[in-house]
Amino acid sequence: VLKGYAGTGKTSVIGALVKSLGNFNIKTCLLAPTGRAAKVLSKHSEKTATTIHREIYVPIVKSGGYPGFSLKDNKRRNTLFIVDEASMLAAENNSMSNEWQAQSLLDDLIEYVFSGDNCKLIFIGDTAQLPPVGSSLSPALNPEFLKSTYWMPVFSFELKQVSRQALDSGILFNATELRQNINNNIPEFILHNNDTDFVAITGQELEERLNDTIQQYGIDQNLVITYSNKRANLFNEQIRRRILWFENQIDAGDKLMVVKNNYFWLPEESDIGFIANGDTLEVLSTGRFEELYGLHFLNSEVSMIDYSNAPNFETKILLDTLHLETPSLPQAVHHKLFELILDDYQDIPEKRKRLSMVMKNPYYNALQVKFAYAVTCHKAQGGQWDVVYIDPGYLSPEKIDVNYLRWLYTAVTRATKQVFLVNFPNELLENPVEFW
Repeated sequence: VLKGYAGTGKTSVIGALVKSLGNFNIKTCLLAPTGRAAKVLSKHSEKTATTIHREIYVPIVKSGGYPGFSLKDNKRRNTLFIVDEASMLAAENNSMSNEWQAQSLLDDLIEYVFSGDNCKLIFIGDTAQLPPVGSSLSPALNPEFLKSTYWMPVFSFELKQVSRQALDSGILFNATELRQNINNNIPEFILHNNDTDFVAITGQELEERLNDTIQQYGIDQNLVITYSNKRANLFNEQIRRRILWFENQIDAGDKLMVVKNNYFWLPEESDIGFIANGDTLEVLSTGRFEELYGLHFLNSEVSMIDYSNAPNFETKILLDTLHLETPSLPQAVHHKLFELILDDYQDIPEKRKRLSMVMKNPYYNALQVKFAYAVTCHKAQGGQWDVVYIDPGYLSPEKIDVNYLRWLYTAVTRATKQVFLVNFPNELLENPVEFW
């Protein structure tokens, strides 16, 4: 286990390790929890990385025609598996997002790696970041948890020294201050907004600033991080209408984030395997709009932003998830869709075949997405953007605890060039902002 805070050199260590091991003909396999995190890891290590899901699982069809996954056989030998952003790995199965898993992702990953011949595993991550949803700690970065749960020797090291060059950055200076308070269990902070890369702005300035940074860095390198899906929806709507000048429900050029795993649309021969929760898409063209089963669908052609080798593909997009305040389509609504589509196949006498037809139905398999311009912090975790705008929402004094500091630390460390604090209370800023 290699732990390290922002600015301590984790990225440099990974890059040096991968290159050095290659010189000694030691094989490495680079993994991360999300496509975006894998893309960042590839960039820093100069070697291809993939997601954990795509390395360890193979799609199967379960009884009744339901899609599912099975753990692959690990055929690698003498290989060091390096898993970045390991703070995101859950030790419990989240049935909402991993409906096909019996074990947790962490259980399956460890089983997969150590079933290989002479394979080893390094977890790399930052313990100050948000833990997995529903957890109070990051189990993959906790040596005592790993020892007691998996009964194997665990060695750990923590990078603590923030480089002098890193502290010249307002982003990393503030991240370091937040992290120290997290470590010391001090639920308070003052943000030092006196650097050109760490700026506090009012809501009235947001549109102009976004216009400038989108023009400078591109829409793909700008992100708004906010505290709730409800506020993310509001920001997405404003960015689309007032900055990008999009008028339709979805337009060509829109950026989308997948919010539920989908195993239907990619060609079987695709190396990507499936479309994962958290993958980002670009809409290339839009086609026919359909209203059916009480829901709304749009036929579109899309590309996968995080995978340069992924083919473009045609799909049905479920429009109803775009503006929901829940992470994805509620289970009750999804079940109702299932029942309505099942009714269409009542002429088929065999129940198993009827179920199989539903599982192959494009409307049942429509992609669940949200716009990707503004997201919650958990959705942003593992990724990096040049510019990040952080919206605290309604921030009352009692809301500020160590968990909030983790949220803020995780949001701040998503940015590589600039952070803008939007409508932060002046009592939390070193340099107060004048509100118009």
